[in-house]
Amino acid sequence: MYMNKLRPGPGARQSRKRIARGQSSDHGKTAGRGHAGQKSRSGGYKKVNFEGGQMPIQRRVPKRGFKAARATPTEIRLEQLNRFSGDIGLEELKNAGLMARGAASAKVIGSGELNSKVNLRGVAATGGARRAIEELGGEVSD
Repeated sequence: MYMNKLRPGPGARQSRKRIARGQSSDHGKTAGRGHAGQKSRSGGYKKVNFEGGQMPIQRRVPKRGFKAARATPTEIRLEQLNRFSGDIGLEELKNAGLMARGAASAKVIGSGELNSKVNLRGVAATGGARRAIEELGGEVSD
C-alpha cells in the first residue's frame, strides 16, 4: 500500500447538488424552494418567535415575580475549628479547605465540641457557637 494510491471508498464522496441549473438537474424551476410564500423569496425569513401573526407566547403569558440571587454564608461547625488556635479569619478557613475560594462569608454553627481557644475575626457565629467560644476564653468580632 502506497500513500499516493489511497482513494476514498466507493460512495464515500458524493457530488454536490447543482441547484437551479435547469430541469434535467431535478432541482430546476423552483430550485427546491416550493412554489410560493415568504420562504421561496430571496431575503425571506421569519423572526425567531414569530407565530404567524398570532400573539406570541412570551406576550400571552403574564410576567410575575423575581427572585434575586442571595449569597448564603458557608456553614462551619464548631468541631471543625479544633484544628486552629488563635485568630481565625476568612483566609484561614479558605486555606484549610473549609469553604470555597469564591465564598464571600462564613458562619460558625454550634454543632460539636470546641476544645481550643479561638478568636473569630470577620466570621459570624450563632448564639450557641458564640457562647461556646467565649466559655473557653475566645472572642467573636464580626
